[in-house]
Amino acid sequence: MALLGVNIDHVATVRQARDTDEPDPIWAAAQAELGGADGITFHLREDRRHINDRDARLLLETVAVKLNMEMAIADDIVDIAAELRPDQCTIVPERREELTTEGGLDVVQHAKRIGAVVTRLRERGITLSAFIEPVTEQIKASADVGFHAIELWTGAYAHAKTAAKRDQTLADLRRAIDTGNESGLEVHGGHGLTYRNVALVAALPGFVEFNIGHSIVARSVFTGMLEAVREMKQLLVQHAPQGGGSNRSPAQ
Repeated sequence: MALLGVNIDHVATVRQARDTDEPDPIWAAAQAELGGADGITFHLREDRRHINDRDARLLLETVAVKLNMEMAIADDIVDIAAELRPDQCTIVPERREELTTEGGLDVVQHAKRIGAVVTRLRERGITLSAFIEPVTEQIKASADVGFHAIELWTGAYAHAKTAAKRDQTLADLRRAIDTGNESGLEVHGGHGLTYRNVALVAALPGFVEFNIGHSIVARSVFTGMLEAVREMKQLLVQHAPQGGGSNRSPAQ
């Protein structure tokens, strides 16, 4: 069974909508842990539109499970990551006009710059993951520049409008998982996954971790965070591939 990383960014989005101090994403992270989360994910964006520096510091001090920091390769953000030393940093593309991270990082085009960031953060003892589309060239480039893991963008699957398109995206993910494993990478998945669509992806052998945020936060409005996380974790257990897939840890 793949592990569940819960992204708590959009708890902070609600807080920032009123420029106040609630709801507190630190409380959300604690509730997510109580609900069975295997990790907590947060994205410290350059514009600080939701998670801010205070949140990042307190999450580091309070989260007892794996802490995963999503980040761009902007110099100031890299400096913060090097100082905080979360368990994992997931490098993502970032555009200020986007509502959320859309599409994957272009490791092929930006290999030199990304590689320098990977090297610096690896030297700080951090596990590095690349948020990329399920494209062979991007997977191999991620291995070449020194990432421990890749997080495959599942958006094409989540947004598929027809059964044929859905099946094609699942085939693309299967091939990408195989390529990632052959390249020595741990394989994660995320983007657009919900309670309604996660089953088919959760059933794919080889995923070690899923990072899911918006759908869990949305359900937590009605059920509470603990129960929302528990329900998503149950779906991962229920639909896990026979044999449980791979849960190996990447080498530091």
